[in-house]
Amino acid sequence: MRYLIIGLGIFGANLARNLSDLGHEVIGVDSNHANIEDIKDYISTVYQIDSTEEHALEVLPLLNVDLVIVAIGENFGASIRTVALLKKAGVKHIYARATDNIHESILEGFGIDRILTPEQRAASDLAIEMELGAEIQMMPIDADTTIVKLPLPTEFEGKDYRSMDFENEYGVVLVAASRPEDKTNILGIAQSTLEPLPLSDNSGQRGDVITIIGARKKVREFAKANSIS
Repeated sequence: MRYLIIGLGIFGANLARNLSDLGHEVIGVDSNHANIEDIKDYISTVYQIDSTEEHALEVLPLLNVDLVIVAIGENFGASIRTVALLKKAGVKHIYARATDNIHESILEGFGIDRILTPEQRAASDLAIEMELGAEIQMMPIDADTTIVKLPLPTEFEGKDYRSMDFENEYGVVLVAASRPEDKTNILGIAQSTLEPLPLSDNSGQRGDVITIIGARKKVREFAKANSIS
């Protein structure tokens, strides 16, 4: 896919690099020369323009990309004006970053595809991880649904993965399992890596890591009910 990201600060630049690493074409836009210099070698094209100036946006291929992402966070006014100008220009698919509730409420009025709240979401995920007291990894899917990788609860050790009916009992779905294996790299150094397990013919063992998907509330309930620690 072809993405255009406006605002190449920490969030925008990392998003641009990640999308580029996944094989997508990324066009970056920022008014700050230093931001342009930091990212120019990692994405396909960069433009140094002020996105709050309507005539400046005319040089961008706004109607020839799959999605425009307004990643501006520090300048509230610039974010709002940029989104307004994109809507005026006929851009159909827009994501925009919101830094607080007021910013989010104003963006909702534009009827854009999605409002991004990375700081709030990161804080929420960290709070849940700290509450559970376990080494888990979370990847939000939307405002309510998340994918979580976490250690197999001790209650399920020795049980067949096929018999673990998480969905009916806890409201979460088991999607994958992996097991640590010691391997030696090309330098002869021993390393422990997680190897995927077929769920159809394996039983849970201590040290296994499972991946589940579900509502945030259900994920918390699952972890707290099954002694994740």
